[in-house]
Amino acid sequence: MSIPFLDYRAVNEPYFDDIQKAVTRVLQSGWYVLGEEVAAFERDYAAYLGTQHCIGVSSGLDALILILEAWKELGTLKDGDEVIVPANTYIASILAVTKAGLKPVLVEPDEQTYNLDPERALAAITPRTRVIMAVHLYGQCADMDAIHSIAKEHGLLVMEDAAQSQGATYRNGKAGNLSDAAAHSFYPGKNLGAIGEGGAVTTNDPELAQMIGIMRNYGSEKKYHNQVKGMNNRLDELQAAILRVKLPHLDRDNAARKTVAETYLKAISHPDIRLPYVAGYGQPCWHLFVVRVPNRAKWMEYLSDKGIQTAIHYPIPPHQQPAYAEWNHLSFPITEAIHRDILSLPISPAHTPQEAACIAEVLNGF
Repeated sequence: MSIPFLDYRAVNEPYFDDIQKAVTRVLQSGWYVLGEEVAAFERDYAAYLGTQHCIGVSSGLDALILILEAWKELGTLKDGDEVIVPANTYIASILAVTKAGLKPVLVEPDEQTYNLDPERALAAITPRTRVIMAVHLYGQCADMDAIHSIAKEHGLLVMEDAAQSQGATYRNGKAGNLSDAAAHSFYPGKNLGAIGEGGAVTTNDPELAQMIGIMRNYGSEKKYHNQVKGMNNRLDELQAAILRVKLPHLDRDNAARKTVAETYLKAISHPDIRLPYVAGYGQPCWHLFVVRVPNRAKWMEYLSDKGIQTAIHYPIPPHQQPAYAEWNHLSFPITEAIHRDILSLPISPAHTPQEAACIAEVLNGF
């Protein structure tokens, strides 16, 4: 038996023919930067999410940075303002805050969902707090009603790091349309993955959308006329064309992920395995299927010996990284325990329920 954690080729193989046609279309068009493919994808993705605006950018990290930098350019934020962000997240969420000249305030997660804990977020608010960043970790939405209630009471902006949540739902809405602005990643391993880097910002704020569109293009709305100090953060035409091929199938691919996840949830019965908790307010898109186990290294070795590849998302929390040495003395025990115990099992549209059942059987036999 050999089950890879993620086979990019297998995930994309159903779309090879259409992707090749899309690439040929772009090559023959002779227009390779900010052309019709990007514009069409922006329209399609906004329609899918139900947002008024989508701005294609170069990566999920750039999308996060552009939201914050655009708010600064519009006068909504200023250097040194505080952004509440989960301590338990991928480092990109926090990198964006510091890159934008703002101060991250790390908050411990909810112990069931591993997402931002609204009560702890409330306790972390100071007179300098301006933004709450909700990260929909592993593909499950954060508790947005509670977060919005806090934000409204204290006059704060809310943004989403929706890099892992394409197609996830919260009550009657979709991740990416649950805040003032949301950042998306189309890295190849995401539920909606490009064949390279890509990202987007979605929002219902026309002024913010216009500013992000300007800032991603050297601060220019008209060629060689630079209104602000911008950057080059444009979504590539080829990647946009590929994303247009895959977007109509996103819900089907997510349904395949859900089938794998449900197989795991029903079949895994080992008493030492803590299964993911699914909150009642929405449907995850199952970007990752993350369990918690004691003595993780032994579990990984056991599974590897059986031909099952696993991963860790993520082994080191941001506050313990060398990049943030100034935080290394801080203690976030819930976050640290999560990072110590978590183990990601194979899940993708290319994995089958039969493979999931087999993995469950192996796990139960440990």
